[in-house]
Amino acid sequence: MLKARVITAVVLLAVFLPVMLFAPVAAFGALLAFALVLAAWEWARLLGLPGLAPVAYAVVAALALAASTRLGLGAHAARPLLEAAAVFWILAGPFVLVRRPTLAHGPWRLFLVVAGLVVLVACWHALVAARILGVSFVLSVMLVVWLADIGAYFAGKAFGKHKLAPAISPGKTWEGAIGGWLAVMIATIAVMASHMLAPTLVSALGERMGPVRMLLVLTVLVAFSIVGDLFESMLKRQAGVKDSSALLPGHGGVLDRIDALLPVLPLAMLLIG
Repeated sequence: MLKARVITAVVLLAVFLPVMLFAPVAAFGALLAFALVLAAWEWARLLGLPGLAPVAYAVVAALALAASTRLGLGAHAARPLLEAAAVFWILAGPFVLVRRPTLAHGPWRLFLVVAGLVVLVACWHALVAARILGVSFVLSVMLVVWLADIGAYFAGKAFGKHKLAPAISPGKTWEGAIGGWLAVMIATIAVMASHMLAPTLVSALGERMGPVRMLLVLTVLVAFSIVGDLFESMLKRQAGVKDSSALLPGHGGVLDRIDALLPVLPLAMLLIG
């Protein structure tokens, strides 16, 4: 398992990092579109769509993305998609985690079939918009999620006693969540102290709303990274699977890697205007 995990990580970094750092935005968008189609297939499988329906759903997701780009959805025109995704995560995300309805049957499944297309396509547009602002910017948005996850893991291992959502993800603790938040706050203060010239999420939020409100907004983004993670965990738990798929040996599926990014990206891009 460890060997497969390491090999997969090396391959992903070898493909993703050069495209993100050096390739044109169009190539970056194409790679993201491929990942989006795979994530759509996994989303449909977690909702229990039968037979070839997950493949058809992935095709529909690809067509929806193509339509949104061919209709000329630039940074401003894509805003309604980002707003729709943000509304989903702000309203439906916490509601689902608190009430824990059955997601793969009845009205909820129909709702999530539609919402999944919006959430995934909006994530694509948010990532491409972030990349247009610069490599440092898109990396800074991703680092908020990565640092929150890494900080939560180590803080949870060291101090975790109080379960965050035992019925959904028994391994997560309040101490881990606080540790992830602290990791993001420490990194943010370090970026502010360094006076980086390259555009980052921290600099964009700081210029727009000042340091105090910026830290509050980053706290909200950390909270919604947890919401995204728990939401996918609930989908998997109800589907009776450990991972969204086995597409990434040792790492699960594409959704397992981007679950926390799904709410953070549209919210971050909306907050910087």
